Amino acid sequence: VEFVESGGGLVQPGSSLTLSCLASGFTFGSQSMSWYRQRPGEGYELVAGINTVSVNTIYAGFAKGRFTISRDNAKKAAYLQMYDLKPDDTAKYFCNAGYNSPKFKDFWGHGTQVTVSS
Repeated sequence: VEFVESGGGLVQPGSSLTLSCLASGFTFGSQSMSWYRQRPGEGYELVAGINTVSVNTIYAGFAKGRFTISRDNAKKAAYLQMYDLKPDDTAKYFCNAGYNSPKFKDFWGHGTQVTVSS
């Protein structure tokens, strides 16, 4: 099992970013996918989840209305579109299988750093 996240960066408040996650080592189309974030010294915090056929989604309170999760089963990829970014969104972002909790807790990727600062 492997997750490779990309798309992070240093942006100003109010900016947008789209994160990508490429997954391998499991049957991608059979698993829900989710995004998490982690700040230094803290655990993984659920950001958003999406079911196998993109019908159902779930968002953390801070993500509702600003973030959109999506997936492309043909590409074995998941995405997180983030709008109106705030300094509090600064964290490293990770993807994993699962809808609202990580299925492969022993297989986290390297994550992608998002830093929101003026």
